[in-house]
Amino acid sequence: MVDVSIHSHNLDVTQRLENYVEKKTERLDRYMPNLTEIRVDLSTENTRSAVERQVAQITIRDDRGTILRAEERSNDIFAAIDTVVDKLYRQIKRYRGKRQRRWRGTGTEEQWVGEPLPVEEEEEVAEQTIVRYKQFALQPMSTEEAIEQMELLGHDFFVFFNAEEEAINVLYRRRDGNYGILQPDLD
Repeated sequence: MVDVSIHSHNLDVTQRLENYVEKKTERLDRYMPNLTEIRVDLSTENTRSAVERQVAQITIRDDRGTILRAEERSNDIFAAIDTVVDKLYRQIKRYRGKRQRRWRGTGTEEQWVGEPLPVEEEEEVAEQTIVRYKQFALQPMSTEEAIEQMELLGHDFFVFFNAEEEAINVLYRRRDGNYGILQPDLD
């Protein structure tokens, strides 16, 4: 069984809450073999809407480097945990289906160890394809210039060549209205 790490922000993790999280996440390793990490982040945020104050986010990693993450907001932390676990089961099902379809084409069916997923209703997942490719010139710019450019375009993210870091970065708008930057690490 994989150890579950629980992290909290502006929220006291009681023994009852910890037991509830462990109970809900204990079967994840049965549905996605070779899990190496289950990280649960719980927080209370100051939002205008009381319905979105309690946040539960679960991130799982396996030994192949696959990362699946789901987040849910609710007015009750226990309800948020229930919903985020259900979301994660659907993501695992979609991920497993894609891997099995990929291997079917080569004639070598990948075997999955574990139980079938506990999903009440079957969902038909449409095969997603890339429908558009876009090329653009990257001009060296500062993060402030990238924020300005992103705002001018009205996008939620912006790819740019960071002049200070001398690397390609992705600037994105966070749900709280602030910004984040993704910096690839090519080790």
